[in-house]
Amino acid sequence: MRASTLVAVGCSAAAGIATLHTAWNLRRLPRPAPASSPITERVSVLVPARNEARRLAGCLRALRATAGIAELEVLVLDDASTDGTAEVARQVFGDDPRCRVVAGSDGPPPGWTGKAWACAQLSQLATGAVLVFVDADVRVAPDGIAATVGALRTLGLDLVSPYPRQLADGPLPRLVQPLLQWSWATFLPMRVAHRSARPSLAAANGQLLACDAAAYRAAGGHAAVRDAVLDDVALLRALQRAGYRGGIVDGTGLAVCRMYDTGAELVDGYAKSLWSAFGSPAGAAAVAGSLAAMYVVPPVFALAGRSRGARWSGAAGYAAGVIGRVLVARRTGQRVYPDAFAHPMSIAAFAWLVDLSWRRRRRGLLRWRGRPLPD
Repeated sequence: MRASTLVAVGCSAAAGIATLHTAWNLRRLPRPAPASSPITERVSVLVPARNEARRLAGCLRALRATAGIAELEVLVLDDASTDGTAEVARQVFGDDPRCRVVAGSDGPPPGWTGKAWACAQLSQLATGAVLVFVDADVRVAPDGIAATVGALRTLGLDLVSPYPRQLADGPLPRLVQPLLQWSWATFLPMRVAHRSARPSLAAANGQLLACDAAAYRAAGGHAAVRDAVLDDVALLRALQRAGYRGGIVDGTGLAVCRMYDTGAELVDGYAKSLWSAFGSPAGAAAVAGSLAAMYVVPPVFALAGRSRGARWSGAAGYAAGVIGRVLVARRTGQRVYPDAFAHPMSIAAFAWLVDLSWRRRRRGLLRWRGRPLPD
């Protein structure tokens, strides 16, 4: 057997094994059910907002429609916005006694990211037994908060992160955004992760994230992750170090999120954070290289392999990658065609974003919401 055929077989086999794991994972992914009775404990929904006037109204209208929570408070922290964010929040809230807008400090202290500081201020004001952090670009279903709190309690976890359905339009967002859910569905052993203290198995999404308030404070809260760019994953790891557990559940039916409206916004958003996802440039290169070997190399062999065996093996590997994307898309409400069939292009775009993030990091160009990120 030619060396090229061996390479094609090896890369394609890895893609096939990963897709089998995807199917196994999705069958075991917890899906929060609507609460059978109202949640009786007090729940604080916390929304950090900096220059979110364009998106915030939809988020807050959805939260005002929350059902199934006997004692609910919704707190919005206006993080030194300059676009009328606070006024938008007040207009939506009206005279609802459950909802309040508070002004944050002028800026984060040294060593803090802006979002971590905003979340820390919100947590100090919150009075609930459960803290639910919601990003301003998220729209939660009327039963979404109750189902989230119900999952936190019924699964016996201290942090639960229902992953919202991701909305994406335009070529680059449609290539990249589906990888968020595909990545953990493919590579993270979900049931093990919920009970594990291993940092490598920590997965969370700050778009919609609920914590037991006592566990959150015992673990140090956002002060423990003050300089983390990926504060959601870092917060789960802080809880794990304190002996608590948590992880991702299926939030497809609970909330939707449109992170970016344009490709340029997506590039800036990913570039500011991807450098921190893999620990080091070597780690980032290893991850990007492994993904390329599994999902870019096989279709190259399928199209240009020198032997029939290499071409057929490459085609099988490409098919395995597409099938994995189709499985995740159907479970999480994403587009199947043609997006799943462009999976090699998605991986190539992701690798480019990882490289761009590190290049901007080395040049000191990373900023978010007009603020420099901590070193």
